[in-house]
Amino acid sequence: MQGAAPVPRFPRPGRFRLPLGLRSETGAATAEYAVATMAAVGFAGLLIVILRGDEVRGILTDLVRNALSVG
Repeated sequence: MQGAAPVPRFPRPGRFRLPLGLRSETGAATAEYAVATMAAVGFAGLLIVILRGDEVRGILTDLVRNALSVG
């Protein structure tokens, strides 16, 4: 077949290589998730410590009582 355009050749799945500048980013998303998870755990621990205090417990109890009282 004369004049036919050549068929483009694409790399087979699994054989694609990232450019050199992007190879160092491998696993970055996983590390970001780990950092975000640890920050959330730390924040939850801080909230637990704060909410276990007697003063905060009293404030929350009064808030619930006022919200549930009719009148």
